[in-house]
Amino acid sequence: MSKRNQQSNESVFLELAQRGLSLLPISRQVDWAESSAAVWLSERWHGQLHGVTRVAGARLEDLLHIDQQKQRLVANTRQFIAGYPANNALLWGTRGTGKSSLIAALVQEFFGQGLRVVEIGKDALADLNKVVRQLADQPYKFIVFCDDLSFEANDPSYKVLKSALEGSVFAAASNVVIYATSNRRHLLPEQMSDNQQARMVDAELHQSEATEEKVSLSDRFGLWLSFYPFKQEAYLDMVAHWVASLAAEFDARDQPWALELEKYRGPALRWALARGVRSGRTAQHFARHWVGQQLLQGRGNLNL
Repeated sequence: MSKRNQQSNESVFLELAQRGLSLLPISRQVDWAESSAAVWLSERWHGQLHGVTRVAGARLEDLLHIDQQKQRLVANTRQFIAGYPANNALLWGTRGTGKSSLIAALVQEFFGQGLRVVEIGKDALADLNKVVRQLADQPYKFIVFCDDLSFEANDPSYKVLKSALEGSVFAAASNVVIYATSNRRHLLPEQMSDNQQARMVDAELHQSEATEEKVSLSDRFGLWLSFYPFKQEAYLDMVAHWVASLAAEFDARDQPWALELEKYRGPALRWALARGVRSGRTAQHFARHWVGQQLLQGRGNLNL
């Protein structure tokens, strides 16, 4: 090969290499001193953390009628922040009852003590090892948060989470715990047929292999917290709280509609009935609707 051809080939190679490098994502370092949270996003070539300066959500005092769940998760989180033994936690139950809001409220409450949260979607669980490795050397405590987590029966990604909860992923990262929320207690669909192979041996019940496999995932969370639908009076109590909070935000706390529950009791109940659930989320949504309408009406922009 002539010297000219060799130089030409090298030039082409360098040009191709530069083009390839230009396609790679620019690594972004999350400023954990300023960011309370980050989201792990799977990108073209690899996943990456994207910092979030402010976590939207309620404060701990805004979350009513889940006192026992709140107390237990706060205690577990305090242990974790202090460097003491703490459990991974599964928050399961009815939608809109404060599961995700409780985790967001923890970050607001303990941000000054070094608590941060990283959210990872179910479709990115294969990257869990990478996420933990990036967090292991940081001087902060991290909740790896999986929201609305559930798996189909033939979904193999739950085995990644199962492996992580067994300790293989977190062995070198004492500054990471995993908190997950789900509408399913065992994260996987449960069918009647799963129980048909259960058997009694010497008066001892032995579950079927299908049932054991499904229970084994959720069983690896050391802390289970259950969330149930609210009774009517609890729901109305939350409505009153959010109406008063929003009224105060817009300096309308002395308005009759903000002070007297009877003025919006009926509309609040009809609002929940139309959605089929009495929950904290439903109460907050109604309060936004009601307060917004009343503020507009007070300014003469809306005729009700």
